[in-house]
Amino acid sequence: MSVSDREQLKIFAGSSGRQLTRAMCDHLGLPVGQAQISVFPDGEILVKLDEDVRGRDCFVVQSTCEPVNQNLMELLVFIDCLRRASARRITAVIPYCGYARQDRKDEGRVPITAKLVANLITTAGAQRVLCMDLHAAQIQGFFDIPVDHLSAAPVISDHFRRIRGELGELTIVSPDVGNVKVANMYANLLGADLAIIDKRRHSGSKVSVKNLVGTVDGTTVLMFDDMISTAGTVCEAARVVMENGARGVQVACTHGLFVGIACERLMESPISRIVSTDTIPDGTRNATLASKLTVLSVAPLLGEAVHRIHHDQSISALFSHGAGLKR
Repeated sequence: MSVSDREQLKIFAGSSGRQLTRAMCDHLGLPVGQAQISVFPDGEILVKLDEDVRGRDCFVVQSTCEPVNQNLMELLVFIDCLRRASARRITAVIPYCGYARQDRKDEGRVPITAKLVANLITTAGAQRVLCMDLHAAQIQGFFDIPVDHLSAAPVISDHFRRIRGELGELTIVSPDVGNVKVANMYANLLGADLAIIDKRRHSGSKVSVKNLVGTVDGTTVLMFDDMISTAGTVCEAARVVMENGARGVQVACTHGLFVGIACERLMESPISRIVSTDTIPDGTRNATLASKLTVLSVAPLLGEAVHRIHHDQSISALFSHGAGLKR
């Protein structure tokens, strides 16, 4: 990293982005931006910068994961703080974007909260957004500012390519119809067959699996999804493929939320290995899943994207071997 970059490029960490920011800055050879985040007794958030950002290119890293509303509000306050301190450009780096599943009116009298969040981030003063594996790619269009949408596919696929020999005969199973494009991409990258599960969602925590399209008999099954939340989908899908003759099941996701009874479900399921990335900070959930969980870091990928944005270089060049988005 050049002396100019060290002076002009500043990367700050929100409360949910500290681990990832340190790893990104280590990758780039930059110090982490200095700021204090305080919470008053009544719950109000205060952000104070401890260094000059006037005329600098500033990035603030914050996943809007649980507690979603507090982390989102902190991100908005941080952006406003940078704007009022005369930063030249402010980029919100949101590895995991909360409310992304509320992206459409699927019934009457409900909000499109993903659009509301996009409006809030823009109004706060962000001039660019960098995010990873949005639940629906069209959410990029909710923002009236440039959005760089990264995929964790290179990180996840590299991991499975390294252990490809251990997996034997392999079938990639899409846990729902909407994820077929991503599953097909991984099948091509790993030289595997493809199967699809027909899923029905009844509520935020209850799903049922109806049919398996394809064959998994005698093969190791890999399932990929953008996130594992309550784990109802993957655990039910794992049960179905094992009943259909699969030799073993592994799952991978970009965002390991593991909320509610997810950890108990995953530990009791036939899934032997769970692969996730560090878009969401470690918590007690990781300790509970320690015997099954492998966490991959997306910090080098995000760090390289930050470097390219700062130097007005192409982001798509990072994905030269192809990385499908969900839809």
